[in-house]
Amino acid sequence: MRQFARFVSSARVARSAVRLAPLAALAALAACATTPPPPPPPPPPPPPPTADGAGGVLMDWRAVITSADRDRYQRLQPAWDLALQQARRQKGSGDLGGLGELIQPGAARPGVEPPVGNYRCRTVKLGSQGGEDGLGYVVYGWFACRIEQTPRGLKFTKLTGSQRPSGLLFPENNREMVLLGSMALAQEPAANSYGQNPDRDLVAVLERIGEARWRLVLPWPQYESNLDLIELVPAT
Repeated sequence: MRQFARFVSSARVARSAVRLAPLAALAALAACATTPPPPPPPPPPPPPPTADGAGGVLMDWRAVITSADRDRYQRLQPAWDLALQQARRQKGSGDLGGLGELIQPGAARPGVEPPVGNYRCRTVKLGSQGGEDGLGYVVYGWFACRIEQTPRGLKFTKLTGSQRPSGLLFPENNREMVLLGSMALAQEPAANSYGQNPDRDLVAVLERIGEARWRLVLPWPQYESNLDLIELVPAT
């Protein structure tokens, strides 16, 4: 009898365990359903901004340029086309034929960034805002210019002459830098106020066109011509 009783008791325990197993599984599923999933990992931090050698941070020139200069920049090729057409058919001043790659639109080479230092520079004006009545080109003599490192990046300044542009050089690609600057006239102090005086603002593209030769290309300048070129070579 004792053995029979133990058998019956074991059977009851087994049946109870069988009945409780589905309930335990349901309870586990319910716990999973009510427990929120862990939060996703935080996104990686953004890369640090590009800094120039003096510790300043260079902004993208597209965030700085005025709408008028953006329009000039976007119409760079038409400025080349019109200015060269006028220069080739109208009378001018200076030796246009001896300028070589300076007046060739596609002359840019890789490695555009110029070294800091003093430069000799000359301005060549192509085309005429006066149409057929004006000079098709003017080749000026040499003046003094400088490329210097500032807390905001490389800066170009024409130091002498009656028209003295200056401005910051923004990296664009391996063949171009974009200059945003202002023009100082006559005896005025050096210009340093881009975006504050629309009549003096200018945009230019810096290109390397030789082993130690650069040019600034200024489309649709405020005065006289339809395209200005500033040639730069290191001062000796």
